[in-house]
Amino acid sequence: MRGVVFDGKRAQVVDDLEIRGPGPGEVLVAVSAAGLCHSDLSVLDGTIPFPVPVVLGHEGAGVVEEVGAGVTHVVPGDHVSLSTLANCGACAECDRGRPTMCRKAIGMPRRPFLRDGQPLYQFASNSAFAERTVVKAVQAVRIPEDIPMASAALIGCGVLTGVGAVLNRARVEHGDSVVVIGTGGIGLNVIQGARIAGARPVVAVDSNPAKEGFARRFGAEHFLTSTEGVRDILPTGADHVFECVGRVELVRQAVDLLDRHGQAVLLGVPPVGAEASFLVSSMYLDKSILGCRYGSSRPQRDIALYAEMYREGRLLLDELVTGTYPVEGFDKAVADTEAGRVARAVLTF
Repeated sequence: MRGVVFDGKRAQVVDDLEIRGPGPGEVLVAVSAAGLCHSDLSVLDGTIPFPVPVVLGHEGAGVVEEVGAGVTHVVPGDHVSLSTLANCGACAECDRGRPTMCRKAIGMPRRPFLRDGQPLYQFASNSAFAERTVVKAVQAVRIPEDIPMASAALIGCGVLTGVGAVLNRARVEHGDSVVVIGTGGIGLNVIQGARIAGARPVVAVDSNPAKEGFARRFGAEHFLTSTEGVRDILPTGADHVFECVGRVELVRQAVDLLDRHGQAVLLGVPPVGAEASFLVSSMYLDKSILGCRYGSSRPQRDIALYAEMYREGRLLLDELVTGTYPVEGFDKAVADTEAGRVARAVLTF
């Protein structure tokens, strides 16, 4: 079986992976497509520490091949989008409808893969860069079969995180002003989440001017290559600023751009241990800095919702898929992503 394995030094496509069958409460999925997210790249460069060897990928869609005992909400042959949230469903946080806060879904990587008899870790409870993967049943969400797999794959991370940050975490209201710093896969989904919420204006900021077309297509009314021009558009500041890059100097800029009662939402992932600073006195006008994990999502609800929004033409997915690569083209997909030549690279099997 083919897949992308990172051994701590380099990532390579291998063809000798093995995977066990599904146990109780698990689902075996034949992966059709998987998006390349910056979180995968952050494992490669050490920004996100993760045990190795590991099978990468965490944004995928495929077809259910086999289900374990007790699984009834999906059956073999169902098309599914995969979430990374292997929450338990039984703790206090899950009971409150906050599965992203489930402690059993954080920091407990499993090892369902084998290579040369050696167990390999599963990245983000998912490992979508493999022809088959085993996930907890709660991670497999049935989707309509008319949604292209390459588009459906992007729902499971980029859409849940970006759109969810707007609708679930920040709760952007109609007419609120929004600034989005960074227009990669997550940033573009923040922009379209703001458009769906009725925000106005939506200002996109990215140092790469080539991304302006993407940003405007997804709903940005203004595009800037730095935050310096934001005050010309929003003299008193923004209601919401989303930092989607993961650089501490941009976190500071996000806070400094807030209007009274504004919210800075942190989505980018800086290196572990990175510290950001801000003027404490600037916060007393009811300003907030919000962390956000996985768009504060409830995947079984939200993936189905976003799938229907896509079918209605309200949510853009096909436009995100600007580069598709057979899994053997992983290195090129990485290079194109790092150079900003694609909005989202998608690996296909």
